[in-house]
Amino acid sequence: MTEHEDQFEALLELLKESRGFDFTGYKRSSLMRRVNRRMQQLSIASYGEYIDYLQVHPDEFTTLFNTVLINVTDFFRDQDHWQHLRTEVLPTLLSNKKPTESIRVWCAGCASGEEAYSVAMVLAEELACDELRTRVKIYATDVDDEALAIARQATYGEKEVRGVPADLLDRYFEYTGQRYAVAKDLRRVVIFGRNDLVQDAPISRVDLLVCRNTLMYLNAETQARVLARFNFALNPFGVLFLGKAEMLLTHGKLFTPIDLKRRFFRTVPRGASTNSVMSGYGNGAAGGAREMFDAHRLQAEALLASPLATLVLTADGMVAGLNQRAETLFGVSQRDVGRPFLDLDASYRPVELRPYLDEMRRERRPVWIREAELPRRPGESVHLDIQLVPLVGADVGDAGTALYFTDVSRQRKLQGELEFANRQIETAYEELQSTVEELETTNEELQSTVEELETTNEELQSTNEELETMNEELQSTNDELQSINDELRDRTNQLNDANAFLESIMTSLGSAVVVVDLDLVVQVWNRGAEDLWGLRPDEAVGQHLLNLDIGVPTDGLRPLVRQALGEAGSSPEINLDAVNRRGRPIAVRVVCSPLRSSAGTPAGAIVLMDQLPAG
Repeated sequence: MTEHEDQFEALLELLKESRGFDFTGYKRSSLMRRVNRRMQQLSIASYGEYIDYLQVHPDEFTTLFNTVLINVTDFFRDQDHWQHLRTEVLPTLLSNKKPTESIRVWCAGCASGEEAYSVAMVLAEELACDELRTRVKIYATDVDDEALAIARQATYGEKEVRGVPADLLDRYFEYTGQRYAVAKDLRRVVIFGRNDLVQDAPISRVDLLVCRNTLMYLNAETQARVLARFNFALNPFGVLFLGKAEMLLTHGKLFTPIDLKRRFFRTVPRGASTNSVMSGYGNGAAGGAREMFDAHRLQAEALLASPLATLVLTADGMVAGLNQRAETLFGVSQRDVGRPFLDLDASYRPVELRPYLDEMRRERRPVWIREAELPRRPGESVHLDIQLVPLVGADVGDAGTALYFTDVSRQRKLQGELEFANRQIETAYEELQSTVEELETTNEELQSTVEELETTNEELQSTNEELETMNEELQSTNDELQSINDELRDRTNQLNDANAFLESIMTSLGSAVVVVDLDLVVQVWNRGAEDLWGLRPDEAVGQHLLNLDIGVPTDGLRPLVRQALGEAGSSPEINLDAVNRRGRPIAVRVVCSPLRSSAGTPAGAIVLMDQLPAG
């Protein structure tokens, strides 16, 4: 580890010991970018210098945390994901709950509260108002206290609520003082609190856990610890809703996908085999999956240990369960639970099963297929007896189908192998030994290939998360620049208003007004001066007063201005004979007053010239 990296680790340790923020589980590349950004703002070159700065300026910790913790969120971010939650996931989840049973939701990494209130609106659309108040509890947590303070206020600007559909905005928000306030019924069901996913205990007995675009900031080891806590927090068959950059492809023992594209996952019950035969969210699966799991745990374990490869299908042809022998024989896994059976290789290898399934459903009796040959590798096949058995429930009629694959290869070849063994036993032994060695070599190569593919997949996942992190950082920076731009626009408008007001005053004065600096260079030339002497402001401003071609004798004007510039508080005046812009002789009264800066120092002079009436 380089000295640069050692200093950065020392900085993280300081944050952990002095403020209780443990960033050691976060990705170093993202953390370094955010800390470097803050150091650039302070013109600090090294992490060691920044540690010294933090120790001298304790208030800097708050600014640093606001820079590192990227609170980028929106109402209903990724609209089609939320639509799937409302139309597909929540109805299934609610159907497995008793009418009086509570519904617990945890929004982890809630930032300023938009996603927590989004969940509340979705549940409010599914439940009556009384049910929402009595049954629903939404726990929204984050490590950023300032973001939680904003979330508790529950008021948002027009920019923040642009993602809320118009009908939901009318029903669940009140417009007051150019801000949108969340309705009281929704605010009562959302409880905000501080929780560090890496250090603090998880909230338990949760039915829905929403944690979107938070895991991507953590390294792989920390992600695994947090996901184990999520698995503990969720009820059996609870749902985990992640962000679009988070896949969980390497955590199949904790979660199985419901909809991988939209990042919905079902928890694998703690203590149950990862090859669980039941799936609570398959299309067409019967309701009450949790009760079935508890009631038939022993039967499920017996099915898993069966020497017969077994697949269980729902009435509409979706895979509801499979055992270990089926995984070995057909290369399927628990990730295939919930998929259409006809999409699997097992539906047409070793034989096309669609017509036999139709026959079984039509005649409602078991169907046998004898000695179907399943090629495994060149020169090797497995012969299977396949039995399709209809499953009939006591109250649901056609409940599904069980497929049993019996390996009869041994019986088929037994007699020939025995005869061959009697004649060529020594040769057979040598060939068998060679085959075993080849299989071991092949297995090692396949294992190596699998590990390489897993490593590549994790690297791609990490890269995707890194890109998503950078995208949110850019969005945060863009919001900051937009705020600065708005402030500059306001300042410019104020300056324009002040200039317009000053111009109005100068124009309204009847006298000719000329403002000069200490070098007698004209700074202001008003409308009265233009009317009296015939010079436009663009011809006079920037020119030396005494060099202007006007009808005032410079011999009388020069000492007057010099006197105003030299004597504090002096405002001398004089009457001079002059010639106006029409060439007619006139008498003018000239008053010269000193111009001073806000600090009281001389800054120039103000010359007032009024035409005297002819006398």
